[in-house]
Amino acid sequence: MAENFFGLTDTGKVRSNNEDTFIATRLDKSLVLASVIDGVGGYNGGEVAAAIAREQILDHLSETKENFVFAMIEAIRKANSAITAKKQEVKELDSMACVATLAVTDIPNNLFYYAHVGDTRLYLLRDGSLVKISKDHSFVGFLEDSGRISEREAMDHPKRNEINKALGFSSQIDADDSFIETGQSPFLPGDMLLLCSDGLTDMVDKGEITNIITQPIPLAEKAGKLIQAANKNGGHDNITVVLVQNDKKPQPQAATIPVVELKENTEPPPEVKKEYQNVTSAIKEKQQKPMPEKKSNLYAVIISILCLFFIGASVYYYLQWQKEINKSVTKPEAIAVTKEKSPRNSEEIKLQNAINMMKTDTLVLSDTSFKQPLIISDTLDISRAKFFIRVKGNLAIQADTAYNAPAFILKSGVRAAGFTNLKLKGFTAGIASGNIPLYLRNVEFSDCKTPVQKNYGLPSGRAVTEIFPAAALYADSVNKTVKPQNGSR
Repeated sequence: MAENFFGLTDTGKVRSNNEDTFIATRLDKSLVLASVIDGVGGYNGGEVAAAIAREQILDHLSETKENFVFAMIEAIRKANSAITAKKQEVKELDSMACVATLAVTDIPNNLFYYAHVGDTRLYLLRDGSLVKISKDHSFVGFLEDSGRISEREAMDHPKRNEINKALGFSSQIDADDSFIETGQSPFLPGDMLLLCSDGLTDMVDKGEITNIITQPIPLAEKAGKLIQAANKNGGHDNITVVLVQNDKKPQPQAATIPVVELKENTEPPPEVKKEYQNVTSAIKEKQQKPMPEKKSNLYAVIISILCLFFIGASVYYYLQWQKEINKSVTKPEAIAVTKEKSPRNSEEIKLQNAINMMKTDTLVLSDTSFKQPLIISDTLDISRAKFFIRVKGNLAIQADTAYNAPAFILKSGVRAAGFTNLKLKGFTAGIASGNIPLYLRNVEFSDCKTPVQKNYGLPSGRAVTEIFPAAALYADSVNKTVKPQNGSR
């Protein structure tokens, strides 16, 4: 009998090594363990992290016979601890991490359980429809899952590969129960699970994936066709897929009304004959009653038209109101950047991850934790309501030679921000923000065309009457008022 699961991985057409790995194996006669693990860290670091995670997951779940969600959480935490220990042991691997999606299928009980961290994905195929079960733990994934951008826009987004959760990032995975996404769901006869890395979903859209896995071919051929499609569309990353199918035949639905089969020239039982006579009499009586005259439905038609009119008017005025609101707000993150982006280096990824995973409003940075100077090739995004950075020592953040945009952008959700003991060098704008309280203490701007860029939201196409108060800026060393550079603040 053919297996009801299959996994396959491929290096792709651009990468020289494969940082992906997978698990597709039986835990016993009724349980199948499936997992896709995507390494992060470049060179051989991602491969090492993925291999450690695979080993820990297999070791822990091979002994598990119940409470699979809890067991998967423990397996992920053990993998995180093992990766962290390896990073401390080998300095060259200090940037490595990985993301992972796990599923255990229980075919006899028509159930599956899953656990997930990062941007690998879990899909459920049922009756020809493909449903995404897991959520991408990234900013772009949040935009797509919440409907703010389309699947195509997410696939083309320049920051689609930046994640905010991974194994090896921090110890938060042990303290925060919500760090690992978990769940269980029915796994009905005919259903199929697809686990995959972003090397597939960044290259192949949901419709094409559905067309491939609904073909009447073996699972191995489906997996091969998925990888072929990703490579045909560019193959920019490693590609890994695991398929698991509930291969039981759907059970026929039970009849709701019992039927008594009578042999020819035999008399039915008395109770059946009596019931038949009652039903027959009721049918005849109903047929003999005159049908009631249909009432005019003109009134209902008029009411329906009026309801549609009011609904349409409400939607129109709501959209106009939203349009006015959008016009009146200029978001800092909408600053145009025309440049050729360099790939983010490990140091700036490390800093952005530290910002994304802050537990308090204040992030303390040490100059011993980063290389000097810290070169930035992309904007550092801030989205917390309150955000403060304090530097211990002498940390300088410098723009990459090809980078022409702000060092920090404070997004629309930020209400207050501050920077202490920081040096910014070579940026078109050091800090870009909306009209919010911004606190600077001992912050040095070197060769920044605009040290602080303030963006005020004003209604479009309307006359404005407003007073913009002047800001008094003081140099830390001589305590005197200084003029903002280039007239911006």
